[in-house]
This record gives sequence, C-alpha cells and structure tokens, in this order.
Amino acid sequence: MKIAEILPGDQPGSPLWHLMLQAGVTDAVGTLPPVSKINTGEGDAPWDYLPLQRLKDAYNRFGFELGVIEWRPPLNRAKRGLPGRDDEIDAVCALLRSMGRLGIPVWCYEWMTDRNWVRTSTSTQARGGSLVTGFDRDVFEAGPPSADPISEDQLWDNLEYFLRRVVPVAEDAGVRLAMHPDDPPVSPLGGIGRIMSSLDGYRRLLQTVPSPMNGITFCQGNFRLMTDDLPAAIRELGADGKIFFIHFRDVEGNTDHFTETWHDAGPTDMYACIKAYRDIGFDGLMRCDHVPNMYGEPTTNVGYGTLGRLYAVGYMRGLIEAATRDRVPQPAAV
Repeated sequence: MKIAEILPGDQPGSPLWHLMLQAGVTDAVGTLPPVSKINTGEGDAPWDYLPLQRLKDAYNRFGFELGVIEWRPPLNRAKRGLPGRDDEIDAVCALLRSMGRLGIPVWCYEWMTDRNWVRTSTSTQARGGSLVTGFDRDVFEAGPPSADPISEDQLWDNLEYFLRRVVPVAEDAGVRLAMHPDDPPVSPLGGIGRIMSSLDGYRRLLQTVPSPMNGITFCQGNFRLMTDDLPAAIRELGADGKIFFIHFRDVEGNTDHFTETWHDAGPTDMYACIKAYRDIGFDGLMRCDHVPNMYGEPTTNVGYGTLGRLYAVGYMRGLIEAATRDRVPQPAAV
C-alpha cells in the first residue's frame, strides 16, 4: 500500500504540493480543474485526452505519479435517469478512455444524488481546540427538502444502466471503477434514497455488473458506520482484490449523529485495519481524509487543512511500517 495525497489540479506548485514531497509522498490523487482554467488546445473539456495529458504532465514534472482521478463529470441526470443521462455517461466514457491512454489506473466516483457528502457542523471542537466536521440527522432533516424524492429501487436501476454502459469501456481502457460510499451512509436522507450505505449494498454493486474493473473506494469513516468489525469488512470485500482505493479516516458516533476524529483518537483499531489491507495484498493508493483543522489555519476548508494532513501522513507511515515488519518471518531458533 502506498500513501498518496489529493492535490488540486488547478493549484500546481501550491505549498501543499511542496510539503507533501518533503514528507515523502510522491503519489498523487488528482482532480480536474474547470474548463476555463485549462489550456485545452484541441480538446474542449477536462476529460478529453489533451487536457488530461497536460494535467498528468504537471504532476509528473513536480515529482508526483498520478494514480487516481477523484473527480466526476456532471452525473446527476444519470443518477436520476433523466433525459440527457446518455450525454453524461458519454463524458465518463471519454474520461476513462483518456485515463487508459495515459496509464491512470483508478477512477473514484459515487452515486449520491443531488448532494455529495453532508455535514451539519464544520466547527466541532476536538483535541486541543482543533476543529472537525460533524453530522446530526435531526438538524439536517429539520431543513426544507432540497430536491425531489427518489427511491432506492430507481437508483439501483439507474446505476445498473450506467454500469452496463461504462464497465465495457473501463475494461477496454484498463481503468478500475472505485465506488465511494454514501456520506453519511443513511437512506433516505432528506427524502432522497441512497444505495451505497451498507455492506449489502456493496455486495450487490459487485454482482450487478461483475467485472475485474468494478470495485470499491473503501472510505473507512463511512464503512465504520456500516459495521462494528471494520477489519472483517476489509477482508471480505477485498478478498478478490475489489478494494481499489482507500480513504483513511475515522469517526465516532452512529449514522444519525457522528463527528470526525483525529486519526489516532477514534474508536477504530487503525493498526488492525492496516494489517487487514496487508493481508488481502492491497498494493494501491491510500490517502488520509477529513483531517482536523489545526491552530492558525483558516476555517474556510475544515477537513482539508494542511497541518492535519501532514500529521496523518506520519501516523499512516508508522502503521504501515509496523504492519510490514510484523509480517516478516522471524529466524528459526538455533
């Protein structure tokens, strides 16, 4: 397993890029900048080959290997089965073909309709006055509905339609599709169904369109809310190599009320998780996620501060080193 960091594609050479190299991180999780910020040349969208090639070259010139794209073209029509969904799916197929030509092996996506990850607080105090995000379902549900309801059955039908279009393209391109969980993993949320909220949902995902390219982004914070035995879930879902990418984080509480934690201060045995990844032979990228906001940092981007990421990188490196050494056979006694 290799430690990576998400580095915004429209901020090449930012302090975060320098600091991660200094921390020994050379694997990047990339995002695509808006069309207006790309010198597209012959291309006209971020997912076309030439803009993506320029982006990859920018990471490479700085010393990073680009192993995951964690960014999605517009997909809400596809998720809801609305007119225009085929155009959105065509954009995904173009992205996958471009990634395949450039040797970028993993695409992280999700199936959360109308909204992405949801929190009701970005100023929950944690250790030493650091700030973390939190979620209270009662607070969220007290707000007005923001979109028309949609059922889980409809979402499954639309996901199957999407996968039957996209999986053959991914297979041809050699790009793995890594489905991120719903965050939070509850359904419905605000009247909107969600289907990547349980281990059963992931079992069904893998069987809906079986393929070596159809797999998982194992976001630990969300899976921790789905199960009391996270290492067992890692070993089950990753038994056939279907965990393609990892978000390393932890939460305390339950699906209705939880807060993010420091990576070394949550309820999960993080070392046991690392050993589970080791035991399934995971050799892909792992990045920290939703880090605490630390003293002196601006409060405009809680969850993605720089200091918390550096702390997490060191913690992850120590766990990985310990797990690796723990597996080395000991010499026989003389």
